[in-house]
Amino acid sequence: MTALAGQVAVVAGATRGAGRGIARMLGEAGATVYCTGRSSRTAPRAHAHHYRDRPETIEETAELVTAAGGAGIPIVVDHADEAQVKALFARVGEHHGRLDILVNVLTHAPVADWSPFWQQDVQEGHLLVDGWLWPHVITARHALPLMIAGRSGLLVEIIEQEGIGYHGQVWFDLFHTALKRLAYAVAVEGADHGITAISLTPGFMRTEAILEQFGATEGTWKEVAVTNAEAKRWGLIASETPCYVGRAIAALAADPARARFSGGVYSSATLSEVYDFTDLDGSRPNMQRYLTQHHPELFVHKSGVARWDVTSPVPRAGSPQPQA
Repeated sequence: MTALAGQVAVVAGATRGAGRGIARMLGEAGATVYCTGRSSRTAPRAHAHHYRDRPETIEETAELVTAAGGAGIPIVVDHADEAQVKALFARVGEHHGRLDILVNVLTHAPVADWSPFWQQDVQEGHLLVDGWLWPHVITARHALPLMIAGRSGLLVEIIEQEGIGYHGQVWFDLFHTALKRLAYAVAVEGADHGITAISLTPGFMRTEAILEQFGATEGTWKEVAVTNAEAKRWGLIASETPCYVGRAIAALAADPARARFSGGVYSSATLSEVYDFTDLDGSRPNMQRYLTQHHPELFVHKSGVARWDVTSPVPRAGSPQPQA
């Protein structure tokens, strides 16, 4: 499959998990993919949290991109450092004169405290929100001029949850809602410049860390999903590979009519209904459907207030586009 041959992509945060799967599938579609991150074979790790001890590297991801049929290019970038981000896009512009796709998969320290808002430490929350939000803002800001110059581009923000319901913790909710609004703002302001921007959530992914947590591999996860009590509680049986969301982005990028989806919030499962792609094993995982069927209590608080959006509408051709 070479639907994206000749196209240039940046996957910001491509070292592992969703970023690695997305980069691989853009490579599978024939794209040149810049794989950025802070975990490298050749540079000291700048992480201040748990990813510092993970073994994956951007070089490994770039090799997987090339093996899949694209061209993988690893570049060490701390996306919280504006100078490094500007240098990245200057290099992309110098070497290719274009940027077709930007996927922001940038993460920060995980939420550690799930207590109510009124028990939260405001300064810790401030740092958490800043650490998650601003690398996305900086990266989008410096990628867009290269896209606008070419009168075309796709920006994808990887987020949690299809919809705008509450995310379960105040800081977590603030930064993920802000990322969705960032994509919407770019969709509105970029509409007259050929820019499409969406927010996209994977389901429960079998990342490197998740497989390790359950003592599973890609060859044994189904058995673990039904025999391990914790894996059953998490719904591992309805999980997807990180490549599923990657195929969603590759399909969207190859769609000449993708602007009809601009500004929306979607899931890998929803886009699979639109573009008829599958996960690597031929399945079509849908975590939200699974949770709605098996754990409906997660969607409504005991007070009767909805915790999360329950619906997952399929985007329709001809839906309203943002107007600049």
